[in-house]
Amino acid sequence: MNNTADYIVSFPGLAINNLGINRVVFQFSLFGHDIAIYWYGLLIALAFLLALLLAIRQAEKHSLKSNDILDFFLILIPTAIIGARLYYVAFEWSQFSSDWLKIFDLRSGGLAFYGGVIGAILGIWVMAMYKRIRLSKVLDYFVVYLPLGHAIGRWGNFFNQEAFGTNTDLPWGMISNGTAHYLSKLNPDPANPILGLDPALPVHPTFLYEFLANMLIFVILIFVRRRAKQPMSTLASYFVLYGIVRFFVEGIRTDSLYTGSGLRISQLLSAAMVVFGLLVILINILRNNSRKKALAAITLSEEQAAKMLLVTMVEDAEETAAESEELRETESSDDEAEENS
Repeated sequence: MNNTADYIVSFPGLAINNLGINRVVFQFSLFGHDIAIYWYGLLIALAFLLALLLAIRQAEKHSLKSNDILDFFLILIPTAIIGARLYYVAFEWSQFSSDWLKIFDLRSGGLAFYGGVIGAILGIWVMAMYKRIRLSKVLDYFVVYLPLGHAIGRWGNFFNQEAFGTNTDLPWGMISNGTAHYLSKLNPDPANPILGLDPALPVHPTFLYEFLANMLIFVILIFVRRRAKQPMSTLASYFVLYGIVRFFVEGIRTDSLYTGSGLRISQLLSAAMVVFGLLVILINILRNNSRKKALAAITLSEEQAAKMLLVTMVEDAEETAAESEELRETESSDDEAEENS
């Protein structure tokens, strides 16, 4: 067992035991100050960097410039982080009301994903207006990389031993001193733990569920963006896919943010995402059908016009032929009259 590790993590059902996990990647001194690089922050930075590189690489194929992509990232990164933090602080104000400086301490986690999405969209919207680029085009382009970055960032939850679920007897159930400590705080009577919140039992590794689901969504969105013809189709597909995943994952998490009436905020947002996404997809289908009918009507009109023209040409040809025949008969009669005379 690694006694210097922050957490000792085990997956008993998989015969994986006593993994030493540290929140800090490495430390160093700079100008007399000790600097610590945490896995949480490093993984978020890597997620943004990878998304940026892939977005720049594919930009020209989608009629975007590399410089534009860089400008969008320069604004969406800070707005996403600010949005994620403010969202979390707003719904967990009791943790920060006594010491406002805690708001700026991101090393211990506390970034809400949905707040980050809202912040990023606001940043993209501002830059799209400045550059006069259609917002739907930019959102459809960038949303493909959102689940990829999200999947990478979820491993930060593993190193922090946070965002896990209720007890489970599935083979991949996870247990650590971190999960035990957190669940102990949720039980008013440690001797009689609440069902599903027993500190001594493994829990759902929900970070892993979201990692796998987001990687699958990332692959699906690549194909959707490649083939989609209607605006907002890729964005709507993401809303539906991730909304469904998050709704069910959120239902087993032990650290959910709640409304005053006891509803899980992320589940409400997930449901709203699914409804919005389905509405956009439905509207696009109706628009596509209307366009097909309009094109069919135009094609039909062209065919009718061609038929009318053909009939007119045939009638004109028949008229001309009849006139020619009459003329020949007249000339023949005149010739016979001359011969008789």
